[in-house]
Amino acid sequence: MNHDTYSDDYLRGILRSVHTIAMVGASERPSRPSHYVMAFLQAHGYRVIPVNPRATMPDILSEKVYNALAEIPEAIDMVDVFRRSEEAAAVVDEAIAKGAKVVWMQLGVRDDAAARRAEQAGLKVVMNRCPKIELTRLGGRVPA
Repeated sequence: MNHDTYSDDYLRGILRSVHTIAMVGASERPSRPSHYVMAFLQAHGYRVIPVNPRATMPDILSEKVYNALAEIPEAIDMVDVFRRSEEAAAVVDEAIAKGAKVVWMQLGVRDDAAARRAEQAGLKVVMNRCPKIELTRLGGRVPA
């Protein structure tokens, strides 16, 4: 797949199919982009589970924080990667092991080799995009 551009249908299909999102790199600080993206996604009907081993609070936006994807006791539809590109590969491998259906790498995050591994494992991949921006551009929560 060409990850330089995505069709609206591809993005819409992902956003319709996911309900539970694990956000790796979620921040407890309201000034951080991951915090307000998490709040936005929650406001649009998604369950967002924060993953951050450095969090100092047990909850972010009323959701329990986990140290790793593997610790989350339920199925995850999408993993939203709020980490540097050089850290994305490890997160993608965790997402594959967890059985996620989608890996979404945030703005500025790209790892083509990790994307190929994810796709070979049957996951859909989006890189260098923000689901908040795409939802807004597509007109808000895309109904399931």
